[in-house]
Amino acid sequence: MSKNKKENIEQEVEQPVVNEQQPEVEAENAQATEGAEEEVVVSKEEELAGKLAEANDKYVRLAAEFDNYRRRVAREKLDIIATASEDVIKGILPVLDDCGRALQVLEQSAQNDATKAAKEGTELIMNKLTAYLKTKGLEQIDAMGKEFDTDFHEAIAQFPVQEADKKNKVFDVTQHGYTLNGKVIRFAKVVVGI
Repeated sequence: MSKNKKENIEQEVEQPVVNEQQPEVEAENAQATEGAEEEVVVSKEEELAGKLAEANDKYVRLAAEFDNYRRRVAREKLDIIATASEDVIKGILPVLDDCGRALQVLEQSAQNDATKAAKEGTELIMNKLTAYLKTKGLEQIDAMGKEFDTDFHEAIAQFPVQEADKKNKVFDVTQHGYTLNGKVIRFAKVVVGI
């Protein structure tokens, strides 16, 4: 190849081809690229906003769930504290019953100095024990003459009565019932008029 031809080819290769429509095409491509970039940015913003809303919703639900858990645990703790002594008090109830029976026997016995002293001593012990148990939330179920209620009474016998106002009422109490902080720990054993 000749030297001139070689130089011409090199010049053609070095010189860019100028196209008259190139600036317009580049402008359109730039606008299309910017539009696509804006769409991508908007879709990413929407996606991030959706993720943020979802995370915020999860956070609010988790906070509410934890608050409910905290309240439930506090309520259970109070219930446990209120009824923690239930077994001990149930064990003391027969002693309280025995004190009551002893007082009844002492009241029915002949009144001399020895029985009066025994009665006063037994009353003192029973009153102290009853007062202490009341501070712990123990209350005796008042049953005598009340309407029979299965929530508080246990019928051990039925007794026929003539008066209509005594029907379905507690006629006699054979064993006192008790509640501890509003919860029945022993039902009153009663005789019901029918």
